[in-house]
Amino acid sequence: MADVTAAAECLRGWAVRTPLLEYPALNTKVGGRILLKVEALQRTGSFKFRGAYNLLSQLSATQRPPGVVAYSSGNHAQGVAAAARLLGLPAVIVMPADAPAIKIANTRRYGAEVVLYDRYTEDRAKIAAAICAKRGATLVRPYDDPRIIAGQGTVGLEIIAQAAALETSLDALLVSCGGGGLIAGCALAFAEGSPATQLFAVEPEQFDDTRRSLAAGRRLSNDPAARSICDALLVETPGRLTFAINRRYLAGGLTVSDEEVRAAMAYAFHTLKLVVEPGGVVTLAAILADKLPVAGRTMGIVLSGGNVDPSLFAGVITPIP
Repeated sequence: MADVTAAAECLRGWAVRTPLLEYPALNTKVGGRILLKVEALQRTGSFKFRGAYNLLSQLSATQRPPGVVAYSSGNHAQGVAAAARLLGLPAVIVMPADAPAIKIANTRRYGAEVVLYDRYTEDRAKIAAAICAKRGATLVRPYDDPRIIAGQGTVGLEIIAQAAALETSLDALLVSCGGGGLIAGCALAFAEGSPATQLFAVEPEQFDDTRRSLAAGRRLSNDPAARSICDALLVETPGRLTFAINRRYLAGGLTVSDEEVRAAMAYAFHTLKLVVEPGGVVTLAAILADKLPVAGRTMGIVLSGGNVDPSLFAGVITPIP
């Protein structure tokens, strides 16, 4: 928790303190009170900037000149690229060739060098390690690093404070989960700041490694043949550090289908007036699809990102419901 608090100080003035929003129409629809933490409005369009800036700002004077290397499907890529630009560091990002074009373009726009690879036939970690070895650069992992986890945990700190300002507390918090860094950081914050709140990881149906791992008590992997539109959440297995935290603190895991995700994206746009990417809207999808009892409860959900390709988004939101 001390690391999360320190990260909040580090990020002060750099990360956006995103709003915790409430919509009467959504409350009426689900029969409970839902508070939405909109990290789609964060710098670079997702929560990932928080962890990236927290880590990069702690690099030593000898680590800075060679710069950093990261691998990511897009949101961590943009977070690292933006943080590196602010701190004057060179950055190389290894990204899958099929990542959303907007994420690749934005990563380059923040000044990073992008190296593309085939996510189904090549190993991104090996590619990044080779670049680090050649350049003497520092690897910035997307979730399995204490500094990344602490930075993401500032989302949880803000939610607790913002709910208190509304004179309420949360019965449950739903957080999207890929490698588990965001929910692990939130878990640390809530364990001390709101211990009665239950935390649930939300994942795509075929990428529910955290849900299954929590049930089994050990880290399990996903089927390599699995596919989902939730590009931000497609990992092979939970992180070592993140799972150690999540195994201790989480109440469980929920899953949503791609069709439920599409429906939630459309609802967010047409009713809530929010643009949210597939991986960022899984929590709302879980609420709308009644994956957890909501009636009479106050629940928080994190909308973790809004970086969606216009073509995909247009196909999801039309026709108008």
